Amino acid sequence: MTSAGKTCYALSLGSVEYRRALELQMQVCEMKKKGFREDVLLLLEHPPTITLGRNGGWHHLLASKEGLAARGVECFEVDRGGDITFHGPGQVVGYPLLQLEGRERDVHRYMRCLEDVLLRVLEAYGIESARREGLTGVWTGQGKIAAMGVHISRWITRHGFALNVRTDLAYFDLIVPCGIAGAGIASMSSILRRNVEVQEVADLLVEEFGSVFERRVVRVSEGDLYKAMQTHAHQNAVA
Repeated sequence: MTSAGKTCYALSLGSVEYRRALELQMQVCEMKKKGFREDVLLLLEHPPTITLGRNGGWHHLLASKEGLAARGVECFEVDRGGDITFHGPGQVVGYPLLQLEGRERDVHRYMRCLEDVLLRVLEAYGIESARREGLTGVWTGQGKIAAMGVHISRWITRHGFALNVRTDLAYFDLIVPCGIAGAGIASMSSILRRNVEVQEVADLLVEEFGSVFERRVVRVSEGDLYKAMQTHAHQNAVA
């Protein structure tokens, strides 16, 4: 089967606690290691959460534990690339769980494809954005608008990207975003000076993701995904 013929299940999950999203990613990736063919794209929002990647340090956290607790912010150290970042309401967070094959097996190419998806979405809204040499993510004249950090094992991807749609940017004062002092942070709403609907952006992300990654995207529920994985597990058990 060619990449163009591969199916990718797209799930819009609403608000999901970070720990639960991690568990779901791991469940899907374990099934993919056992031969589950379908790729998966999880799109969701998180409650206020700070995550630290493999390349970061907690010295980029500018708030005390007490200060974070007072604002209801959880912290996690995770195995993605990148430094420290914030996730919260008003973001579209995307976790592509893909089996990379053939020419896709190039980490730099994969990252550029993720950026392409985000650049296309922003262009559709009339927002000028670009890459920055030597850095990951997507940038605007007002600051960074999308952060990225991934983990790839056996060419199966985890973690992904976070696009600021109408995020409360004050939360980014708690950290040195991505470990880059003075970089500035922007959202789609702050640039356009109007409210932008998160689900509307998520829907466009699904469309552009399928185009860039050459996947046949099928929208499913979380229940549908679990049923498909259970069916695969049962077939393996009786084979």
